[in-house]
Amino acid sequence: MDDIVYLTEADVRMLTDMATLREHLRVAFGLFSAGKADVPPRIAARSADGLLAAMPGYLEGVGLVVKAVSVFAGNHGTDIPSHQGLIIVCDEHTGTPLAVMDGASVTALRTAASAAVAADLLARQDSTVLAIIGGGVQGHSHLQAFAGIRPWSSVRVASRSKGSAFALAARHPSAKAMSFEEAVRGADVVCLTTDADEPVIDPAWVSPGAHVGSVGNRAELHAGFLGGTVFVEWTGAAASPPPAGATELQGIDLARVVEIGRVVNGDHRGRSDHDEVTVYKSTGHAIEDAAAARLVLDAAIETGVGLRLPR
Repeated sequence: MDDIVYLTEADVRMLTDMATLREHLRVAFGLFSAGKADVPPRIAARSADGLLAAMPGYLEGVGLVVKAVSVFAGNHGTDIPSHQGLIIVCDEHTGTPLAVMDGASVTALRTAASAAVAADLLARQDSTVLAIIGGGVQGHSHLQAFAGIRPWSSVRVASRSKGSAFALAARHPSAKAMSFEEAVRGADVVCLTTDADEPVIDPAWVSPGAHVGSVGNRAELHAGFLGGTVFVEWTGAAASPPPAGATELQGIDLARVVEIGRVVNGDHRGRSDHDEVTVYKSTGHAIEDAAAARLVLDAAIETGVGLRLPR
């Protein structure tokens, strides 16, 4: 391929099949935990209003990828997204740039799909009630990503914005908007997808045997969920300070932090019993970008979608 493929947000979303993405991410987590990847901690440069982070990564058989993503919380409520970015995919053998694609859409899709992979591995098989806390981009992406991993008979949605909750609930025939506590009590899987600076749910609301996933990049996960095993994309989520690591996991005993790839590879059993509340904390990881971007690029090459740019 002599040209560089350029893919817009619309291209990325059109080319992404969520079930296939989940499977690619599952494989990627296993490869990472088996030592077949090289991913340094992300770095960030900060301005007065936000930050620009760089996330490079190598995944064997997938390629070299780097994402540049800006996070500007002040953009909320405007026509400019709070998260923007680009992903560059390079050939792993020659270093040749192969593609440039919208990074915000890849991030939205792969974050939710990764959370769905974790839930599929850790949630009880008889789970039927899904709660999504947060009605923003990740709330919408989670609704899409979690479809099909369990036979959901009920989907509960809660958000600090009632309008956002109702808008999200309208996208699923079994979904209903309600309060945070109503959504969580009795739910089998609870997805935290907010940008909150403090915990958004009380551990006392969570039923025995539930699975709780958190993808927020601030401090939405209550410390009461951190007494047992915490599953992560990489151990650096607890060993590294933000922005590479998770705010909520700072100071946690690293012996209780388990990579989800170890569950994929059969090196850890995952859920220990029917009543364990399993917890997954996401920080986002470059192997997710690599797996998702490769999937999108391959689909673009096969279908001819995207703009071809000369080198």
